[in-house]
Amino acid sequence: MRIIGIDPGLARVGYGIIDEIKGNKVLLDCGIIETKSTQKEEERLLEISKDLSSIVSKWNPEIASVEKFFFYRSSSTISVVQARGVIIMTLAKYNLSILEFPPMQIKLAVTGYGHSSKNEVLKSVMYELNLASPPKPDDAADALAIALTGIFLK
Repeated sequence: MRIIGIDPGLARVGYGIIDEIKGNKVLLDCGIIETKSTQKEEERLLEISKDLSSIVSKWNPEIASVEKFFFYRSSSTISVVQARGVIIMTLAKYNLSILEFPPMQIKLAVTGYGHSSKNEVLKSVMYELNLASPPKPDDAADALAIALTGIFLK
């Protein structure tokens, strides 16, 4: 099974692609889709959709795992929710099954504790994927944790 994990955002969308074959998990790719704050919001959303489409076309995942938005009271909340909507729509265009998980459930699935620190999640991701060094940037590492959650809870 091939899965794509997505950490939504407007400025940076983390993604991670993992293959699971007979219980073995292999990192295929991870990175970020980055948009510029100087662009209009609609241009940024379109760029996210186009770049995500390219990634999905290249890797052909069978399942997508996306972080559910945890509501904060900040000025960027609406923009992040809009970006998440574009991400879900883009994944749906490829008829992917979409799994959604809130942050606490991701931490619980990856580390066994729902209030784990970012560092504990990172160590678990490195262990599960047999990585010698942490995936960079943080958004990509988070996306890998989200993908692993999809594998564990599918």
